[in-house]
Amino acid sequence: MQKILKLTVILFVVCAIVAGVLGGVNEFTKDRIAEQNRLKTEKAYSAVLVADSYEAVDFDAAAFPTVDSISKAGEAGYVVETTFSGAQGMITMAVGVDTDLKITGISIIKHAETAGLGAVAASTNDKGVAFREQFVGEDKNVAITKAGGNIEAISGATITSRTVSEAAGVAVCAVEALG
Repeated sequence: MQKILKLTVILFVVCAIVAGVLGGVNEFTKDRIAEQNRLKTEKAYSAVLVADSYEAVDFDAAAFPTVDSISKAGEAGYVVETTFSGAQGMITMAVGVDTDLKITGISIIKHAETAGLGAVAASTNDKGVAFREQFVGEDKNVAITKAGGNIEAISGATITSRTVSEAAGVAVCAVEALG
């Protein structure tokens, strides 16, 4: 019994030290991580709709639960940030929507998709860029070809392709609902 108690105390002390170190590292790096995330989001916004500034606007969050935010991009239109479920996890994406309710571009900010399959949608290789470029000029009815649309799905990543298309359509609908 005494041996079990001794091992329990040792394990507790080791866990407490490790937790303290991890907490310290988190505290030390959280500002830098937040800044990197902010820069990545700004870059994604600029990639889908160029503007001098992006001002958040109010929208009906209950009607569009996957939409995180909508920002007015000057007179060019809006950038919609949306988070939705992909094939392997959550995907956060920026969608540019012009004043004619046409998609000006999409940029995947964060994802948990399988490398070489769904992750291709976010990559900068030819396949990823070609996939994202298909969205330019599409409207709220954007869909993959298997669903009667114009978007060629990424080979082996039909679920990701479909959910990205659906989320882009929802983004256009959210902007349309602004009036």
